[in-house]
Amino acid sequence: MAAGVMNITGMIAPVGARGSVRRAVAGITPEFYFHKTIDNSRLVKMADPKRRREIRVFSASVAALFLLMMFYAWQHFRAIEYGYRIEAQKTERDRLVELNRTLKLEEASLRDPGRIDALARQMGLEAPQPGQVVRLEVDTDDGPVLAQVSSVAVMPAQ
Repeated sequence: MAAGVMNITGMIAPVGARGSVRRAVAGITPEFYFHKTIDNSRLVKMADPKRRREIRVFSASVAALFLLMMFYAWQHFRAIEYGYRIEAQKTERDRLVELNRTLKLEEASLRDPGRIDALARQMGLEAPQPGQVVRLEVDTDDGPVLAQVSSVAVMPAQ
């Protein structure tokens, strides 16, 4: 026999004095493998409608499960994204509240009458003379007066 056709694995132990006892070395027995060529060219595959239907149902089930999982993942990641947006907007709101507080403090310091008086004196302005200030009188019968027309006397500069 040719070496490519038959492969021998294991060891063959010599026959003992009794002749009937065969011993294998380390539990390995000889195995022989023969190469056989099989020609399947004349076989025709038959269509099995039951198997085809099973495959279609299984494929549709897997596709539906995949779509459900993708929908769940989409919702989950959108919820996480909305959480990040909410936190960013809370941070922006806190920043704007702090900026508003700072601006109100600055406005209060700029409206300080003592500061305004000092700046007016530096510009050469002085306190109003008697008669220069016209006060609007509040009529209690009709409610508060928001605007009133009155004649203004213009005094020439001296």
